Amino acid sequence: MEEGTLKSPTHCTGTDEDYLIRQWDVREGCEVRQILDRVADKWSLLVIAYLEHHSLRFSELRRMIEGISQRMLTVTLRQLERDGLVLRTVHPVVPPRVDYELTPLGASLHDTIQALVDWTEAHQTQIASARADYDSRLQLDTNVS
Repeated sequence: MEEGTLKSPTHCTGTDEDYLIRQWDVREGCEVRQILDRVADKWSLLVIAYLEHHSLRFSELRRMIEGISQRMLTVTLRQLERDGLVLRTVHPVVPPRVDYELTPLGASLHDTIQALVDWTEAHQTQIASARADYDSRLQLDTNVS
């Protein structure tokens, strides 16, 4: 089991005004942050994106996801399977064939990821401009010091 991962799901509880922020924190017994960390890492996002329309074999995923190692893909798929986002099907043939596909829960997460991608595409020019402004200010501050 991954370090810091609890065996049973629990909920963050609170009654004060900053509860919405507290639901993301890392207090013992609060899995929201752990789940966000898992599903929002770059490898999980790519696996979910590639599995959107059809099931794929391990080797197909590995070829499609540039830069991922065999070990990291294995770990990522196991975590997504454990979280109920990916279904692993072993076919009784020789040699064994294993397919991966999104579960309905994983497909619903893909919709959320797509919304984030759409937002990023719509705002990438503004973000690039903000980065350039920041870098210019940082360089000016460095030259003044």
